[in-house]
Amino acid sequence: MTPSPVDHVEIHPLLAAALDQLPAMVEVRRRLHRIPEVGLQLPLTQQVVMDALRDLGLEPRPGGTTTAVTAVIEGVHPGPTILLRADMDGLPLREDTGLDFASTHPDAMHACGHDTHMTMLLGAARLLLDRRDRLAGRVLLMFQPGEEGFHGARFMLDEGLLVDGPHGAAGVERAFALHISTRYPTGTIGLRPGSMMASSDTIRATIKGRGGHASAPHIALDPITVAAELVLALQVAVTRSIDVFDPAVLTIGKIAGGTTNNIIPESVEIQGTMRAVSAATRDTLHALVRRVAEGVVAAHGAEIDLEIIHGYPVLVNDVEVAGWVEDLARTLLGPDAVERFASPIMGAEDFSYVTEAVPAVMAFVGAALPGSDPATVAQNHSNRVVFHEQAMAAGAALYAAAALDFLHGTTDAADATDATDAEAGDA
Repeated sequence: MTPSPVDHVEIHPLLAAALDQLPAMVEVRRRLHRIPEVGLQLPLTQQVVMDALRDLGLEPRPGGTTTAVTAVIEGVHPGPTILLRADMDGLPLREDTGLDFASTHPDAMHACGHDTHMTMLLGAARLLLDRRDRLAGRVLLMFQPGEEGFHGARFMLDEGLLVDGPHGAAGVERAFALHISTRYPTGTIGLRPGSMMASSDTIRATIKGRGGHASAPHIALDPITVAAELVLALQVAVTRSIDVFDPAVLTIGKIAGGTTNNIIPESVEIQGTMRAVSAATRDTLHALVRRVAEGVVAAHGAEIDLEIIHGYPVLVNDVEVAGWVEDLARTLLGPDAVERFASPIMGAEDFSYVTEAVPAVMAFVGAALPGSDPATVAQNHSNRVVFHEQAMAAGAALYAAAALDFLHGTTDAADATDATDAEAGDA
């Protein structure tokens, strides 16, 4: 189903309604912020989400092998399903923000804003439940653990997220996710059609030489010099083998080997990350790393145990869906509130598994504190990052606007106008 354009007169009052419920959203967000959990098992977080959904009159459904949560909002008319997603997990960081609602868990923090993501989706659910009579179809709410490197979205898909059953719903024809960021002004939306975020894969390798005395390297086989040459060779290979208009990044972030200054070690460990913004370049990069690593090491008579660990695929925004979200955001937040990114972001996101399965889009919602400088402000994954909570109103309203527009049902323009006028008075 491709929905026809509808009169968006109800969307501005949606933002007003979201702002009206912002104090309640802030309370939920701060409760979640205090109890960050890492990975796929988030029992405290899951309980808060499930309690909030029950308070809305919904029936939350826990995941099978993880602490995922799903819930379905049924419209009053039949139709397709739209999926709205929020991730739930924190990061293994010690918070240093000075906030009076800072993490109570010493080695965990919501440093990527997933507490705000859950809150925005819960806020959107309330907005949608107040407008169920305009929904022709279903809204599948996806609360996902394990985004930070644990493949949580893949677990949910494997358990049946996109089929009718205890962990999902069938008929999903469109999916939408938001991600908060301090890099952009509060309440603005940033996205792009096509490749939005990079793939992320890990290199792990052990270079094996022959240990010996540092004064006689000709008798030993020094793995440190081989590792040093390999790091440089990989950087040169990427610049000479990858199309600059379909880019890739390869960074070696760890070299470990040796015990003291006068001993040549037996082996050296290296670790790194690879990023690409197309599946083709990702495959090329994998083959390139293997070829260069094996060649450099063989040239010195050493050996290598090389492992390439597949991480998240490229997150590709559906072109049609991205344009649709742009139009909704401009109508909701103003024509200057939307930025189309010129290039992909080299970070990775496991919502990419969803974008591979259904037409979908991820967008960023700005949450910079007033007066902050995006060039110097603490950003996502910093233990000092602070998000402007007012941005949650824009996110909740945009989530709700997407569902209302896609599942617009039989409501005609006159009915929509009447309903909107009433909402504007209430707000």
